[in-house]
Amino acid sequence: MTVAVAPSLSELRERVNQMQGRPAAQPVATHPAFEGLLQLQTGSSYSVDSASLAMALMAGPSADGAWCGVVGMPELGLEAAAAAGVELRRTILVPDPGEAWLEVTAALIDVLGVVMLSAPSVPTAKDVSRIGARLRQRGSVLIAHGDWPRSEARVAMRDVEWVGMGRGHGHLQARQVTVEVQRGTAPARTGRLWFPDAGQVIRRVEVTPSVEVPTRLRSVS
Repeated sequence: MTVAVAPSLSELRERVNQMQGRPAAQPVATHPAFEGLLQLQTGSSYSVDSASLAMALMAGPSADGAWCGVVGMPELGLEAAAAAGVELRRTILVPDPGEAWLEVTAALIDVLGVVMLSAPSVPTAKDVSRIGARLRQRGSVLIAHGDWPRSEARVAMRDVEWVGMGRGHGHLQARQVTVEVQRGTAPARTGRLWFPDAGQVIRRVEVTPSVEVPTRLRSVS
């Protein structure tokens, strides 16, 4: 006897898109550090709880040649974004869109591959539907710093540990974090990352370190 398996939310969305003549989701270049945790897809939105996570997610498609936009993040550090792998020459910044943040975001989605947004408030269901439709039509990606309803995945940073600090002296050289990716009701995926390491590279933490790990200073994310 064959038992029918209920389709996942992503599969249902793809079927609806096919029936309505919308392009199916396609994989988008994702930073190698997120391998096994998250694969970005066209037409999707992602919620993150830190600006550094948002920059790391944007760095994958940016390094692959995509034009990107950043809306409502005047505190964004350009040096940190470049260090994460964001190509600034292909990045459009709108630090303070004011009350027109939704219109600005929609306009950028029309012409850019990835838009990173810090919304001043939780969007309404109507706004989410409008942006979602625009993302699917254009094949773009939205990375929301903060809560964005009906996101494809929610990405969070946990258990931050700084490296390089001794007993009251020394310089912070690197940090390790646990990245948690939650998709719907599925069990969360977690991975330990250097964010960044002493060479300013974002990468996965090796299971067995080949060298002695310096003293760490634990902090809150």
